[in-house]
This record gives sequence, C-alpha cells and structure tokens, in this order.
Amino acid sequence: MAESARKVAEEAEHRLDNLAEDVRQRFDRISGGRFSDQVKAGRFSGRGDSGGPSRSGQVGQGAGRARSDQHRRQRGGSAR
Repeated sequence: MAESARKVAEEAEHRLDNLAEDVRQRFDRISGGRFSDQVKAGRFSGRGDSGGPSRSGQVGQGAGRARSDQHRRQRGGSAR
C-alpha cells in the first residue's frame, strides 16, 4: 500500500513540475520575456536603483487607494 501511494505521489509531483514549466513558457511567450528580464535585472527589487524615476516611497499607493475606495463603497460610503 505504501509503495503505491509513493508512486502516485511521485507521478503527481512530476505532472505538477511539467505544468509549472508549461506555465512559465507560456507566460514568457505572451509577455515576450519582458517581465522575466525585468525581474532578473532587479526592476522590482524595491531598492530604488532600477533606473526608473524615484517616487520617494510612493510605490503602490494607487492600488492601496483603489482598495480603500472599494471598501468604502462596500460599506455604503460615497465613491468620492
């Protein structure tokens, strides 16, 4: 019984590995490799040395503001 369970687990792991690789390849194909190139270059490391304009700690404010607006509307508040 334990041998068959181990075999099933190994097969499932192999299938998941193949699926993960397929997803990586498709994402790179869709994005043209741009995203992974930016990640490898440290674009999203948060160190501020990515070569882009510095916003002095304002990274991600737009998403937080949109989320706050959504929560306010859900609670019956105005849309601003």
